[in-house]
Amino acid sequence: MGNMDPHIFAVAEEAYKQMSRNNKNQSLIISGESGAGKTASAKYAMRYFATVGGSLSDTSMEEKVLASSPIMEAFGNARTTRNDNSSRFGKYVEICFNHEHRIVGAAMKTYLLEKSRVTFQAKAERNYHIFYQLCASAGLPEFQVLGLSRAESFHYTSQGQCAHLDAVDDAADLESTRNALLLLGIHESSQLELFSILASILHLGNIQLKVKNRYEESCSIEPDDEALGLFCTLLGVEKSQASRWLCYRKLVTASETYVKPMSRQQALNSRDALAKHLYGQLFKWVVNRINRALRASCRLHTSIGILDIYGFETFPVNSFEQFCINYANETLQQHFNLHVFKLEQEEYVKEEIPWSFIDFYDNQPCINLIEGRLGILDLLNEECKMPKGSDRSWAQKLYEKHLHHSPHFQKPKMSTDAFIVHHFAGKVEYQCSGFLEKNQDVVPAELIGLLRASKSVLLAELFPEEGDGSITLLSRRSQGSRVTIRPGRRSLPATDKEHRKPISTQFKASLHKLMETLSCTTPHYIRCIKPNDHKHPFEFDARRAVEQLRACGVLETIQISASGYPSRWTYEEFFSRYRALLRPEELSGSKEKQTCQLVLQRLLKDRSKYQCGRGKVFFQAGQVAFLEELRSRRLKAACVLVQTNIRGWLGRRRFLHVRATAICLQRYTRGFLARRLARRLRRTSAALTIQKNYRMVLARRSYCRIHGAAITIQAFARGMFTRRLYHQLVVSWKAVVIQSTVRGWLARTRYARVCRAVIYLQCCYRRMQARRELRRLRIEAKSVEHYKQLNKGMEIKVMQLQCKVDEQARENQSLSEQLSALRASHTKEVAQLHNKVQRLQEDKEQEKRIWELQEQLQHLEWEKSSSESRLGQEMEALRQRLTELEAVKSNLKEEKDALNQQIMEQSQDLEEQLCRRMVAESQELLGQLEGERARYQNLVKEYARLEQHCENLQDEIVFHKRTPSLRRSPSSDSILGSECSYPSSLSTAQSQEDAEQQSESPLQPLDQERGCWMQMSKWSRATSDSPSSSLTEEGGQDPYEKAYLLLLGQLNTVTEDLARTREELRRAKAQLAHERKPFEIFKRRNIAELLGLNKSPEKMAEGDAMMEEDLKYAYDAVQVSNKLLESQLQEQQQQHEQELEGLRLDIQSLKQLSKQQQSLIQDFQHNWAEDGLQHQLVQLKSENLVKAEAEANRKALWLEQKVKVETVERSLVVLQPARAFEGMLGCKAEDEGRLIRTVITDFKLLPSPEALPGLPAYILFMCLRYADAMHDEHLVNSLFTAAVNGIKRAVKKQSEDFEVAVLWLANTCCLINCLRQYSRDQSYQLANTPKQNQHCLRNFNLTSHCESLGDLAIHIYQQLIRIAQKKLKPMVVSAMLESETIPGLSSARPCSTRRPLVAPTYTLDSLLQQLSSFHAVLEQHQLAPAVVGQALRQLLFTISGVTLNYLLLRRDACSWSQGVQLRYNVSQLEEWLRARGLQQSSATEVLQPLIQAAQLLQVKKATAEDADAICCLCTALSRLQVMKLLRAYTPAAGLEERISPSFISSVENRLAARSPAGPCQLLVDTAHLFPVHLPFSCSPVHLDEICIPDSLDLTFLTWV
Repeated sequence: MGNMDPHIFAVAEEAYKQMSRNNKNQSLIISGESGAGKTASAKYAMRYFATVGGSLSDTSMEEKVLASSPIMEAFGNARTTRNDNSSRFGKYVEICFNHEHRIVGAAMKTYLLEKSRVTFQAKAERNYHIFYQLCASAGLPEFQVLGLSRAESFHYTSQGQCAHLDAVDDAADLESTRNALLLLGIHESSQLELFSILASILHLGNIQLKVKNRYEESCSIEPDDEALGLFCTLLGVEKSQASRWLCYRKLVTASETYVKPMSRQQALNSRDALAKHLYGQLFKWVVNRINRALRASCRLHTSIGILDIYGFETFPVNSFEQFCINYANETLQQHFNLHVFKLEQEEYVKEEIPWSFIDFYDNQPCINLIEGRLGILDLLNEECKMPKGSDRSWAQKLYEKHLHHSPHFQKPKMSTDAFIVHHFAGKVEYQCSGFLEKNQDVVPAELIGLLRASKSVLLAELFPEEGDGSITLLSRRSQGSRVTIRPGRRSLPATDKEHRKPISTQFKASLHKLMETLSCTTPHYIRCIKPNDHKHPFEFDARRAVEQLRACGVLETIQISASGYPSRWTYEEFFSRYRALLRPEELSGSKEKQTCQLVLQRLLKDRSKYQCGRGKVFFQAGQVAFLEELRSRRLKAACVLVQTNIRGWLGRRRFLHVRATAICLQRYTRGFLARRLARRLRRTSAALTIQKNYRMVLARRSYCRIHGAAITIQAFARGMFTRRLYHQLVVSWKAVVIQSTVRGWLARTRYARVCRAVIYLQCCYRRMQARRELRRLRIEAKSVEHYKQLNKGMEIKVMQLQCKVDEQARENQSLSEQLSALRASHTKEVAQLHNKVQRLQEDKEQEKRIWELQEQLQHLEWEKSSSESRLGQEMEALRQRLTELEAVKSNLKEEKDALNQQIMEQSQDLEEQLCRRMVAESQELLGQLEGERARYQNLVKEYARLEQHCENLQDEIVFHKRTPSLRRSPSSDSILGSECSYPSSLSTAQSQEDAEQQSESPLQPLDQERGCWMQMSKWSRATSDSPSSSLTEEGGQDPYEKAYLLLLGQLNTVTEDLARTREELRRAKAQLAHERKPFEIFKRRNIAELLGLNKSPEKMAEGDAMMEEDLKYAYDAVQVSNKLLESQLQEQQQQHEQELEGLRLDIQSLKQLSKQQQSLIQDFQHNWAEDGLQHQLVQLKSENLVKAEAEANRKALWLEQKVKVETVERSLVVLQPARAFEGMLGCKAEDEGRLIRTVITDFKLLPSPEALPGLPAYILFMCLRYADAMHDEHLVNSLFTAAVNGIKRAVKKQSEDFEVAVLWLANTCCLINCLRQYSRDQSYQLANTPKQNQHCLRNFNLTSHCESLGDLAIHIYQQLIRIAQKKLKPMVVSAMLESETIPGLSSARPCSTRRPLVAPTYTLDSLLQQLSSFHAVLEQHQLAPAVVGQALRQLLFTISGVTLNYLLLRRDACSWSQGVQLRYNVSQLEEWLRARGLQQSSATEVLQPLIQAAQLLQVKKATAEDADAICCLCTALSRLQVMKLLRAYTPAAGLEERISPSFISSVENRLAARSPAGPCQLLVDTAHLFPVHLPFSCSPVHLDEICIPDSLDLTFLTWV
């Protein structure tokens, strides 16, 4: 390859050969302009080294070396106007080789990243490739949380207006980048954090900063800024803090700290500085991770470095970045000159070789100007330390120090803040503006502190605390100075000192280190020449090529190569290399120099082809190749001579070997013939011996066969006799068992019959005693005082009714006076309307004048548009010039702020520690959440128990209070108000509803209910007594309509008395009917006292005779009171009918008045045709009608709730407009108990498959919607409380019915979901349809009731689990351990553990069938899958716990066969779960202890390896459980040996050394309940589409 044309592989091969031949480090220095192919050349060189020096280890190091290229291109390359894949940083890749010249590792160093490209790109340029790759892959599932979209939607990627390239697939490039990151050890989780930070940088650029005031001294960020929210979410920082410190800064003085707002431009600069610094830190982290992955695993021997660095740059406006780049190129050019020109010619002079010097450009004076003492960089660093340093003062210092002292420094003629430096490639003018700020690389300290408080692990690694690595931050004092925040700890002082240095000092130090590295290696130069500036293929610009060759010193190199001596050897090396060309007489010389000169004179005839120096011999081009050719010929001739001698020696040795082989074959043949003869004689003798022994064997075998057959026949006969005897014994034993069972059943039957007879006798005796007591009470009831008390109560009632009638008459008179006042106010309002119409006419004339002015304004606007069109052409020309200036400016900002690259070196250990800490804390928090949920549900369970206990105590209190009422007290008030009653077995039967209401609230007195009715009547009177205030509030309402509403209020007052009377009558009937069941009270009292056991038999006989007479008197008294009440009820009904007739007449008059108003309005519309007046009249009309309709509807609904007269309802229906069903059911207050009884208490699941699950919940919610629409908070709370109590009673009544518990659990969850779905919380309405959103609650927020319903649901769930556990526990042991699901396993059990041949009570199939029935019920009611999974998990935990406890308590159950049987049964449970799609739920986890116990019974238990296997296997079992199973294990007889105590102790020691990860108790707590979580699920059912079956009989509800 060395004879080929100049090629990358030829240079790489030369470097590799020199490294392997001389064992010296090599380096490839690649330079050239942007777009010349430096990066591609570096990749080809790395590919060559990876191919020829492939790694022998298992990690494929050469693949990792090549994988670093796409990563660095994605993070460090971008599109520019000169190159589509331009490297915006410099890098030095050092490839390490071992002593076998194989790649063992690599290392990478980077220089001066262009961070300014992150926030700004010129036109036709792009940001770094990684941003566009992420935007192109935004549709991936794992990137949905990043909030990415197209690149044009982000400010940081759309400035260049070149988001897409023709020949580039960004999505495919991202895939290759991710694969490379994975190959280098950066896992998916770290990649996702890396991409989250990159996405946050894009969102940071989209944050909108708005000016607060007109002076633009402060700015702000909208709280609902989407970009700010995504930025804070991705980085894990507080949104309030981020929005604050993006707009404010801290001013630190000696004693105080102030917070000052920033202007919008300052805030934008601060935001961009944060983005650049964040990307720079991320770039450093990527480089460090690549170096960690490429780190050499063994000791390195040699290395080859590849330097890919930016070329010389000059633009119309040059800044700090161009200065650093040109300084680096100046240093590299000086290294090239030293290696090619200066050192070469100095060596010729040193060796005293005649040579004519070639002039070349020396860069050292220019380098001294830049980096020397009091040079440009020193003055720059000194100015940065000044409190009030500025760019202008720094420029003045440069002029003073270097303007007249250095020929390489000049001052521009027309500028005072710029300077010119004479570089090797030409003069470059630098603008001083921005040098100080870029040299300091300042980032606001508040934003860095915000990032350090982030929850992200990677971000904490990028920005460690001040003790872990300091960073130069901006802390503005009152004078505006900048200070450096020093670290609080000094664990790494050298690194902190390095970070505090300015950028120029860091760059200078890294450049010197690079030069030292290159000086220690043999350099090989690759000069990349750019053929043209247009990026066109097959186009060559000769002038540009010559300029590049002259700038990099190639022309002088060619001149030296043509006239110099490129090859040289020391005399020792020449003598050692070409020793084969020397003659014997030449080898006799003692001096190597003279010998070499003699050889060269003999071999090279031309003296000008070589020169002999003092210590070396120099050759011109081609002479070393000639000497190598002579050496190869001499070595070839020597090889031929050696081959000749070796071949003769090999032939002789082969002949001697063949002769010795022939002699040996003859000797062995003769011996073989002699041995064959001896073998024949020996066989003849052996044949006779074999025949004799064989005949003996046949005879013995026949005898043994006959003997064995006889023994077998005897064994079978004896076994048959034994089994026959055994079967007889078994049959007799079974007969004994049957007899004992039958005799026991007969004895129990006889005992039960005797008990029933005794109980019947006791009942008869107690009935007799009760009759005696009843007779005594009725005698007391015959007294005259009782009837007087009854009549006294009725007289008081009649007087009260008469007083109320008088009061109503006075109220009617006051209402008529108010009606006349309202008519007078109506006439005043009509006059006001006439005045408003006149004012509207005047406004109409003003609108005409305004219209004329608008026409004049349109004419002026037309003239303005024509002038603007002329100005637009001039502006277009200015824009073109502006675009040219922007292009120049973009070239200046391409190389800006590429610093801060070495802070990430000490954050690797911190990342691992934080990761472990976060994992531990997250697990601890999850455990705490689960514990809190369990404690809360235990509190709910305890609350239910205490509530039940409270109900029992209330029943006892009621019993003790009612017990004295059996005896008549003469001070009773009346039969309507008294709580005592008289027992009567012939009284009217009490309804079930009244009985339930009495049992619910036994302590509630009648006075409270009367108070509620009085409050309602007062409210209606207050409404009717304030017509003026309501008229003022409603504004413009018709006075006749108001009068109608007042009449309705008067009707309500009358109907209240009727409702109160009916309520008292209902309660009186309830008290009478309640006394039909005296035995319920007698159970709580002393039986001997209540039944009169202490009385004499004579009194008992006398009482029996008087019983019938007493009953007749009591019944007559009840009939008299009932007739009196019925007569009062009829009178009040007649009064109501009269009042309703009057109301109908008032309604007709109101209708006529409404017609007159309409005709009046039509006249107004006919007289005044103006649009504005008509609009106002129509609006007033609509408002009056709407308000009247609303008030009428409200009063009509009030009448529906309080009055049951059907005629009034028919008259009110006429006033209501007919509308479609809106999903609401109206429920009256008195129908609340009936609704609860129909929907909850007596509700039966409909057998129809089309029945809607959760129908009671939907009905209750529609009633709650109606109460919400009516703004009736009392009805909402009452209905909710009644529903909760009804569900509790229904569940308590059927506490052993699993289906009932599931039914009300499903309905409770459905009601909770409805309350959340139709609430005003937007988070629960995401899945709602528009129609469902219309059905949301309007007035009340009922989500507060969800907590009570949640507690009720948890209580029902716990009861459901208890019911199922009660059914499952008797089946578990029999089904899991005793039933033989695998035939034949019982015979493998030990003899001591075999059970009698009795069929088990339950089998595994019955257990699975029971679980299937539970699952079918849960699925039938459409419970949430999460709740179903939790319920089955609890049931399987019960099965597992009961089975494991049985194993631990029964020694005979621990055997190998039992373990096999148990494992098979558990597998059947797992198969049952898989068949129902529950294998992914947590139900399978609770079976792990049982599975491990079964495996423990099956594994081998002998060696130490078995002990280790048991410790690794039993992770879900505690140490006590494992030791109990091992000690209770019973081996099979003859198949296994008993477990040795040493093995048990070794297992115990290993388990004790293991950290306790499981429970520490021996037995499993089967009563433990896992905390249940009730998820929210949106219902797809529309309320207005629900079909309620007629079988429910809900006709008392109103469909709204």
